[in-house]
Amino acid sequence: MARDYYEILGVSRDASQEEVKSAYRKLAVECHPDRCPDDKEAEERFKQAAEAYDVLRDPDKRRRYDMFGHEGVRGAGPRTFSTYEDIFAAFGDVFGTGLGSIFGDFFGGGSGPATRRTRGASLRCEVDITFEEAADGVEKIILLRRAERCETCDATGAKPGTSPRTCPACNGHGEVTRSQGFFTVRSTCPQCRGRGEIVDTPCSKCRGTGLTSQEREITVKIPPGIEDSSRLRIPGEGEPGEHGGPNGDLYCFITLKQHPLFERRGDDLLLEVPVSFTEAALGTRIEVPTLHGLRTMKVAPGTQSGTILRLRSEGFPNVHGYGQGDQLVKIAVEVPKKLSRDQQNLIKKLAEAGGKHVSPRKKEYARKLKKHYGENKPRP
Repeated sequence: MARDYYEILGVSRDASQEEVKSAYRKLAVECHPDRCPDDKEAEERFKQAAEAYDVLRDPDKRRRYDMFGHEGVRGAGPRTFSTYEDIFAAFGDVFGTGLGSIFGDFFGGGSGPATRRTRGASLRCEVDITFEEAADGVEKIILLRRAERCETCDATGAKPGTSPRTCPACNGHGEVTRSQGFFTVRSTCPQCRGRGEIVDTPCSKCRGTGLTSQEREITVKIPPGIEDSSRLRIPGEGEPGEHGGPNGDLYCFITLKQHPLFERRGDDLLLEVPVSFTEAALGTRIEVPTLHGLRTMKVAPGTQSGTILRLRSEGFPNVHGYGQGDQLVKIAVEVPKKLSRDQQNLIKKLAEAGGKHVSPRKKEYARKLKKHYGENKPRP
């Protein structure tokens, strides 16, 4: 007959969740395989504690267990734990972060050598692109200097024809253990510096490190619509890891070069186009540059300075595939700073002919001013 879960953990049936967790933590430390090596009874208690905690920490499973016993959680729990690592991974919240928790810190994470493959360092690079390249997407080839596994010694660090020997201080584990009160503490082996091996005859090319510095050409695919200061991740193009661990990644930071005409606003392009006073007054057609050539636009008569005209789908594509931006054309009406005598006379004639009353915005402004102040004009 299966043992009662409350009895296994040594708590009462009305124990709080924190009491359940504390009891499991205490029992797990007592029965840990590093404290009780080759103790089958401790191993069984360790697994039973994990099974009990898996049910009692879950409010729904605990409620069904309280009502129907083991039958109440059949098929929905408890989980079966075949290895210590399964238990550490499942209940990392009790001890911190799984294998990097109290077990990893004080017991080396269970059985086996303490030395583990570590991921290599990530690298970064800067990539400059133009507006046109950002709009269409582009492939850039960058020259990257990084550490590579030595081909002469096959990254062992030993001269060809020789081999590294197992470190006698740590017996190849890369770490040494020492007792510190209640716990057994592991630290990096000072003799082999964590490698677990000692190279007596170093490779002449890599000088025993197993790595050489080399330049590599890396192709970076930049998607259409990418924005300034974006970061692209190129998996596996960083530094190689230690002890045969995987390479790190390469992070490319994108810089969008300034354009002499355009300004980017999200997926839209902004372009300011100057037109003369007469063109704005009478209307005209203007040639407008885009990222893909010239387009002709109509400027309606009476167009005001600051008016925004729109060229549909002439901006950047959205980098996530959500459509295409537009090109915004801002009209800048230029008032001449210097006029010839004939030009001055023509403008005066326009004013005398009622030109000073043809501005709808000015008329509306005058109406609002009069309504606000009435007949009492503000003092100058």
